[in-house]
Amino acid sequence: MKKFRGKKRYFRNLWKKVNSFQLELDKVSWFDFYHIHLDWYGVGNESIKLRREHFKAYLTLYKKVLDKLETFDKPYQSWILWDGGDAGQDAVYIHTPNPNENNFPLTLEKLNEMGNIPTPFKDLIDKEEFDVGQFKLGSNSFVIQSKTQGIKL
Repeated sequence: MKKFRGKKRYFRNLWKKVNSFQLELDKVSWFDFYHIHLDWYGVGNESIKLRREHFKAYLTLYKKVLDKLETFDKPYQSWILWDGGDAGQDAVYIHTPNPNENNFPLTLEKLNEMGNIPTPFKDLIDKEEFDVGQFKLGSNSFVIQSKTQGIKL
């Protein structure tokens, strides 16, 4: 495996992106599976340590999105999709009724409400604040969503 060079710079830029993220709700009236990838190239696939750092960034970004959505006056769903097999597929999602398709609210038929996130990530999720669901999407995938905000999947 090739050495990951520029790791400090990579994560500094990642956290800069997370901390400067602005969800401008005054410019939009709906979301059709809007999502934000932080690890598009799958850097987190290289090691658990790298995946954990990305996971922390996704949780921080999700909390920022939830804070902003508190002022949104329309029904919405928001969640983190965490793909057990490919870090490049992880994302934070926002979904609302939209003119593109009548697909709101999204329901995942085979969502196991008692999803057990893998051990290396358990300490990062506050079970009092978030629900975790598990489902099969090629590999074991997880949905992390707020217990108090938005419509459940």
